[in-house]
Amino acid sequence: MKRNNFKLVDVQKVYGGPEGELWELVMGEQIHVGGWKSSKELADKAGVKKGMKVLDLCSALGAGLRFLVRNYDVEGFGLDGTRHMIDEAIRRTEAEGMSSRILMKLGDVTSIPWPDKAFDLVWGEDAWCYVVDKEKLVREAHRVLGKGGKIAFTDWIEGDAGLSDSEASRINAFMKFPYMESHEGYEKVLKDAGFKIEVSDDLTADFADHISLYIKMLKEQLTFDALKIIGNDMNLFSQMGGEMVFMEEMARKNKLGRCRMTAVK
Repeated sequence: MKRNNFKLVDVQKVYGGPEGELWELVMGEQIHVGGWKSSKELADKAGVKKGMKVLDLCSALGAGLRFLVRNYDVEGFGLDGTRHMIDEAIRRTEAEGMSSRILMKLGDVTSIPWPDKAFDLVWGEDAWCYVVDKEKLVREAHRVLGKGGKIAFTDWIEGDAGLSDSEASRINAFMKFPYMESHEGYEKVLKDAGFKIEVSDDLTADFADHISLYIKMLKEQLTFDALKIIGNDMNLFSQMGGEMVFMEEMARKNKLGRCRMTAVK
């Protein structure tokens, strides 16, 4: 269900300010659940190979592409709608000596600024939950892939048990999501765009454990660092902690989850 649509400006605020810094603090530079291990599992299931041209949609700090270039020797391209993230991705890519292997662009992931059949793989990690028109994103991904090309992504989803309107509103408001797709919904979106699904994994149990880990880190190790980012506002810190506890509860009840999917054109 598409509930609580937010404007793009909210995403700009998330990843151009303190909230983005907080997510990087607890999740690391990749800013997605499971970090390096999750990326490796996704890449292996997608069959990533040397020399592939890979487009990362909602590429954030570019860490996903740097992971793929370093570990799979691909040619990387990133597209993100947030100026701060693109600028920072370019800076970090240059610092790691990968500028000749990775090209970053600022733009709309539902109107990809590359021609038809330009890529071998379209990649995404826990980021399309911020996209309002996921159907258009997937159709665009299909367009820019060559025959036999693949789409591979992980994302936050509404769990099989389903969220009530109030539960969905609370999570979407906290996370600045326009809405979360369901696992079944993503399968339909892929099929409608012309993809043949190869992998469709439910990662909800692991997702709940990671939320628990982030809460523990913030309470027992990173409190000082987190408070510094938000101006030492203890009330805000406590409020954010309460929202994360609520999300863990929803994940344990299979109302909030995460999926991993690959599909071929």
